[in-house]
Amino acid sequence: MFEAVEELIGEHADLEKQLADPAVHADQANARRLNKRYAELTPIISTYRSWRQLGDDIGTARELGADDPDFAAEVKELEKQREEVTERLRLLLVPRDPSDDKDVILEVKAGEGGEESALFAGDLLRMYLRYAERVGWKTEILDANESDLGGYKDVQVAVKAKASHEAGQGVWARLKYEGGVHRVQRVPATESQGRIHTSAAGVLVTPEAEEVEVEIGPNDLRIDVYRSSGPGGQSVNTTDSAVRITHLPTGLVVSCQNEKSQLQNKESAMRILRSRLLAAAQEEAEKEASDARRSQVRTVDRSERIRTYNFPENRISDHRVGFKAYNLDQVLDGDLDAMIQACVDADSAAKLAAAGDGS
Repeated sequence: MFEAVEELIGEHADLEKQLADPAVHADQANARRLNKRYAELTPIISTYRSWRQLGDDIGTARELGADDPDFAAEVKELEKQREEVTERLRLLLVPRDPSDDKDVILEVKAGEGGEESALFAGDLLRMYLRYAERVGWKTEILDANESDLGGYKDVQVAVKAKASHEAGQGVWARLKYEGGVHRVQRVPATESQGRIHTSAAGVLVTPEAEEVEVEIGPNDLRIDVYRSSGPGGQSVNTTDSAVRITHLPTGLVVSCQNEKSQLQNKESAMRILRSRLLAAAQEEAEKEASDARRSQVRTVDRSERIRTYNFPENRISDHRVGFKAYNLDQVLDGDLDAMIQACVDADSAAKLAAAGDGS
């Protein structure tokens, strides 16, 4: 059991030796790569050593227990500890999503339901901003297109983790499960008869790409500038500061008008474009991978309704994992941990099952 860890021990020792060499740190990009891998392997190696030590302790306790009942009683406690460490090690060995350490670009877009959908998109934006605040992440609104009643037709937000966080615990590790169609059931502010309406908003979450991760040729882009506009189409700027970038090879189009500076809007649009191109490349790679190695949560069709927010019942339901709770008001105030954890657990279970099948 866990024979594969023996190879990782050798890799871990080699990384430790390389990182102790000052010459390695002359190349900062390589040093970061080595440090990241070392941080990934360290909890696996330490947990494996605990697992091995507990196995030795159980053997010793059994031998001594033949003559001393106190040692015999200790065997059960040691076996219980080893079961817990075994499960922890199994989870650590689950194939990791290579993007789990990344920050993200989160986009919320109004869908069916007109103005009510735009108001719900605003509610979702506030929910994610409050959640980010709770966990200590930084947020930056890159672009926003407001509706007449104060909601959002669409909005893009960069979400960034703390400078130091555990390996595999970046923003993407938690928010990647939010992508999809979110449905709301409530009496809209625009409804005079008190009838419950159903509308929806879409959420797209993509890992934010570094410039070196996505190659964009100088002739791949068409950049247009125009005058930015606000709710109802009225002009909010007298200069051509809004920027629209078209990636010609893929046809992807990104527009930004949030800033008064054309340069700032261009930089924001490029960040969004790079993240979308990286996500498209990763999805293509996932399609080519075997089904057993892909997470069941991650492969849900983005067009599928993943979650329902029922205001009359104060109920939140995630349809992918069967999660249901009656604290919608708290969820909308940023209390997302229980719901996200249900998705994380389902994802881990799917990956463990795939690994158990020998895929």
